Amino acid sequence: MQLKRVVVTGIGAITPIGNTAAEYWNGLVNGVSGADFITLFDASKFKTRFACEVKGFDPVAYLDRKEARKVDRFTQLAIVSSDEAIRDAGISKDTVDPDRTGVIFSSGIGGLVTFQEEVIAYAKGDGTPRFNPFFIPKMILDIAAGHISMRHGFRGPNFAVVSACASSTHAIIEACHYIQLGKADIIVAGGSEAVISDSGVAGFNAMKALSERNDDPKTASRPFDKDRDGFVMGEGSGALVLEELEHALRRGAHIYCEIAGGGATADAHHITAPHPEGLGALNVMRASLKDAGMKPEDIDYINVHGTSTPLGDIAETKAILGVFGDHAYDLNISSTKSMTGHLLGAAGVIECIACIYSVLNDIVPPTINHQTVDPDLDPKLNFTFHKPQQRPVRAALSNTFGFGGHNASVIVRKYG
Repeated sequence: MQLKRVVVTGIGAITPIGNTAAEYWNGLVNGVSGADFITLFDASKFKTRFACEVKGFDPVAYLDRKEARKVDRFTQLAIVSSDEAIRDAGISKDTVDPDRTGVIFSSGIGGLVTFQEEVIAYAKGDGTPRFNPFFIPKMILDIAAGHISMRHGFRGPNFAVVSACASSTHAIIEACHYIQLGKADIIVAGGSEAVISDSGVAGFNAMKALSERNDDPKTASRPFDKDRDGFVMGEGSGALVLEELEHALRRGAHIYCEIAGGGATADAHHITAPHPEGLGALNVMRASLKDAGMKPEDIDYINVHGTSTPLGDIAETKAILGVFGDHAYDLNISSTKSMTGHLLGAAGVIECIACIYSVLNDIVPPTINHQTVDPDLDPKLNFTFHKPQQRPVRAALSNTFGFGGHNASVIVRKYG
């Protein structure tokens, strides 16, 4: 069968460097670091005392006070980003078919803060099980998709995708599949994460995954730097309105770009470490190109997973060289995690948004905080260090890899 084409008609974001999609893009091109000392809890005794928090977020500015108390922070952020994307797309249950409009929204961890608070309260009590009646609905990570659908009356496909840090990229890919196969006209796709908490930071500290550069938080996320020592935890949410092309044209929608293709693979190697030769990453980029019907030479920019971990950055660059060959030296590569930190399950969608704006504006956002050359990385690769670069960006590829060996990539290209 002839697959339908999928375009982006709405964008929303709330991130550590901007509380709207436009503010987020402005932060990226200006090389703003979202890292600072943690304010969401007392981290004074922790190995890592900083993170990339969303700044100045007051949920009651967006939600009724009672409603805000019934949802975890990750759902609050999901509602904010999806509201923006839906407004941007100019859709409502009255202007589109609500039975053919869905929501596929993900999280890597979900309501960890709610879980922590309820368990601590129980442990401090007399053993009587007094739990908040909203405990389970606040905690489960599919609830964000549910709230978005109820808020807007969208009755189409509705579920969550979970694959750790690849979650929201998988959500975008699944949404595309539903539209390509004619099972939906429009799907709001994205992801949200908010686990900057005692248990979240302590858990990743115990794995030795986080940077411990407490003397210099602003530059702690330093992908491809010889002295990188782990990722910086971030929080936030991103949302895209994905729409079947002919449907978008009929209603006169503004089209940002086309989702050209996507791929999903597994490392089948280790619960947390990447395959040392980047095999899963190599395979997923090849799968994305095949799905899009594109050649390696058609890609101008790769927004890499680039978490600032010693093993991950090397494995990913090996994979890029394996897929793109000599064209790898004509690409721009950058890790926007150097600015936002790692948004875990929401990383994929906000990095896809960075690719969309890059394609729109022919600008590649930078990799900031690079100070020392890593001799294990190919010096001829263009990592877009320090400053954005203006260049034609016909198509951009976004990589995301998750614990468990989950890999997902998506390609966006200029529409027209």
